[in-house]
Amino acid sequence: MSTFLLVHGAWHSGRCWERMVPLLESAGHQALAPSLTGYGDKAHLLGPEVGLDTHVDDIVTLITEQNLGKVILVGHSYAGLVISSVANQVPDRIGHLVYLDAMVPEDGETAVDVQPISQTLIDLAESSGTGWRIPPPPEHPSPLGLFGVTDPADIAWLRTLLSDQPVRCLQQPARLNNPATQAIPRTHIHCVGATPAGITRRPVPATQPNGSPAQIHELPTGHDCMITMPAELSKLLLDLS
Repeated sequence: MSTFLLVHGAWHSGRCWERMVPLLESAGHQALAPSLTGYGDKAHLLGPEVGLDTHVDDIVTLITEQNLGKVILVGHSYAGLVISSVANQVPDRIGHLVYLDAMVPEDGETAVDVQPISQTLIDLAESSGTGWRIPPPPEHPSPLGLFGVTDPADIAWLRTLLSDQPVRCLQQPARLNNPATQAIPRTHIHCVGATPAGITRRPVPATQPNGSPAQIHELPTGHDCMITMPAELSKLLLDLS
């Protein structure tokens, strides 16, 4: 049995994985999909002090308190920063890192460094309202939809999951200074459907830090592939187990 720890991205909650968890569990594995501080069942904890470090602590605490090992740690979008920093703290507990259409930082980089358009979101938050809250982006016409989700029923459901994002999440740097993380194998899964303007993806190096060839997979769908292609995504993850 493998343990899949699914970490949602900005604005979302752990409920975004609801279509994935049963598929992983029916294959005999453990699947955990917590909500980070400020989202879902923890939405009441949202505040200007919540940042990347908070979310890293959320996941490290979960791993250590439940004594998890050889975790297949999946980070979607912004959570690429989260899982990178988690691995830096507890590399001995991580069996595989999966970057799911995710930001992939270098040591000391923020979300703005990885995805420069993030600065636009920070500027909007700081010039209006409370100064620290970034509301979810609006829905766009198909094929962009809402985070790549275009089915009207799915969009309506997705809206119930979303919360504002604190600017600190995009401003705090990832910490990747532990050499032990280089031994952890990693997989990149890219969503290659329609992409909003300004969103860029860094090339994946041909060789992983552990010396193995890069592992890259593509899904022909929008950003929230756990909603639009749960079966296909589950198969990719199960292959890692």
